[in-house]
Amino acid sequence: MQTQTRRPRQRRRQRHVPRRDQRPNRWQGQWQSGWRGARRRPAPARRPWQPPRPTRTARALAALRTLAAAAPPRPTAKRALDLLLGSALLLLAAPALAAAALALAVRRRPGGVLDRSPRTGLAGRPFVLRSLRTRRLRLDVLSRLPHVVRGELSLVGPEPLAPGDERGTAAGARDWRRELKPGLTGLAQVRRRSTMPWDEADLLDQHYAGHHRAALDLAILAEAVHTPLRRAVRGLSRRGQACLSDTDHRLPNYSAAE
Repeated sequence: MQTQTRRPRQRRRQRHVPRRDQRPNRWQGQWQSGWRGARRRPAPARRPWQPPRPTRTARALAALRTLAAAAPPRPTAKRALDLLLGSALLLLAAPALAAAALALAVRRRPGGVLDRSPRTGLAGRPFVLRSLRTRRLRLDVLSRLPHVVRGELSLVGPEPLAPGDERGTAAGARDWRRELKPGLTGLAQVRRRSTMPWDEADLLDQHYAGHHRAALDLAILAEAVHTPLRRAVRGLSRRGQACLSDTDHRLPNYSAAE
């Protein structure tokens, strides 16, 4: 009977765990030499702290604000706005303008239906401004819409001046008036009062010449439409109150008769 010989058990190799003082120290930039089999390599350099970068949306919004504040006025966008709004307003006001022209022709006023006056436009170009000889409901202003469509006027701009006007020949006004078209209405016409001198009105027009945008044009047009409508409503209310008071005086006093 053969006896089986037992093989001696082999001990498992224990994993060498370095002590805390033998572990690599990353902040010194090298490995300590107490750990066997470790390669010496430099630790990554520490970068200085930097503030967090803004998101892509925030950067885009900041860039748009900067461009909107520093971008010069765009004459192409202003011309497109004049064409769109001017054509639409001309189509809407055509029946009223035709009726007003027919009424003026029937009355046979001296000078004809249209008032013709020479004016200076963009870059000092002269043109003849034609408008109806009436100021009711601002029809004289609406009759100038064909000049807007043709490109001689703009919806919003400084007041068109005569060729020999002193305000257009001044040394400071030559530059900005030659670079901007005159308009049907403007910042000076909307904000100007009866007591405001002409030099302050010119300052308003000069400010508009350097800062005009599509949003500002729409705001000026809204103010130009709102002001006459408010005055017309006030006039109608006053006339209505006067008619009511007159009717009350004419009615018999039934309480006294009883």
